[in-house]
Amino acid sequence: MNKKIVNIIKYILFLSIGGVLLYFAFKDIPLDKFIESIKQANFFWVGMNVLFGLIAFVSRAIRWKIAIEPLGYNVSKLNAFYSLMLGYLANMAFPRLGEVTRCSALYKTDKVPVSKLLGTVIVERALDLTILLSIMIFVFFYNIDLFGNFILEKILNPAFISISDKFGSVGLAYAIIVAVFFILTLLLYIFRKKLAEISLVKKIFYLLKDVLDGIKTIYKMEKKLYFVFHTIVIWLFYTLMTYVVFFALKETSYLTFADALFVLVFGGIGMALPVQGGFGTYHAIVALSLTIYGISYDTGLVYATISHEAQTLLVLIVGGFSAIMISLHKKTNTLSDEFKEDSK
Repeated sequence: MNKKIVNIIKYILFLSIGGVLLYFAFKDIPLDKFIESIKQANFFWVGMNVLFGLIAFVSRAIRWKIAIEPLGYNVSKLNAFYSLMLGYLANMAFPRLGEVTRCSALYKTDKVPVSKLLGTVIVERALDLTILLSIMIFVFFYNIDLFGNFILEKILNPAFISISDKFGSVGLAYAIIVAVFFILTLLLYIFRKKLAEISLVKKIFYLLKDVLDGIKTIYKMEKKLYFVFHTIVIWLFYTLMTYVVFFALKETSYLTFADALFVLVFGGIGMALPVQGGFGTYHAIVALSLTIYGISYDTGLVYATISHEAQTLLVLIVGGFSAIMISLHKKTNTLSDEFKEDSK
């Protein structure tokens, strides 16, 4: 099948998934009540969300520049920022297009080979994945009572009750679960070689390898402390972006910074799923995550919408401006090359 047709099918598929998720997320929400809730939000805190998002993007661009330097290229911070924002803009059109787009844009402005730039992007993604998983583990154990009770009451107990109703006793239900776990573990061990040949399993192993390679690369950097500093700044401001929007709504204003870490993790998962700009996935996952704190799903959707659309507007404006600046830079270079040719 033609590659263009495959890409068009993928685009339509991902867009459809986002549309379906948005529909199911909002289908039972009274529109007039939802709009009224947004109107009553404190937009000062929404503005702070945008400001913190911009700071995080600037810091991410600087970190990318630091990651590129060991390759022997000293790129412009401004061009790195424009390329990064253009990449975020491209992700709204097609998932995962942003990584290639930002590398291609920086090649046009600073002549760094795309293949080498993609390597730095893999390092960044590996590091950020490690941090996201670390935050997830920290948040779970920090709020072990809350999450432990939630898992016990909402997942495990209903499962045990359902199984015991079918098989007659709780003891038998436990025995069946233990037996199933033991059998699955045994089967995984017996068929480990065949499983290793499956495409999805290979991708997981490659991802883990990228994580390890990324950590090794950071260790070899001359400016590793500067790189780590900007990584901390990025994730601090990502968390602050999430946290300040709590104060925009009365119902979420009592939530803490630690709660913001929890919502950040689930929001990150929603944005990482292959849907344009996280539309639908972010809204549904964040709204559901807030129900753990006793916040209604309706309020969770208002929070998710304000948070997501504030960042979407930021990317559209700054990403659009970045596209213009990169285009002008390319034209300037072309005219300069033509002048050099004419002067010979």
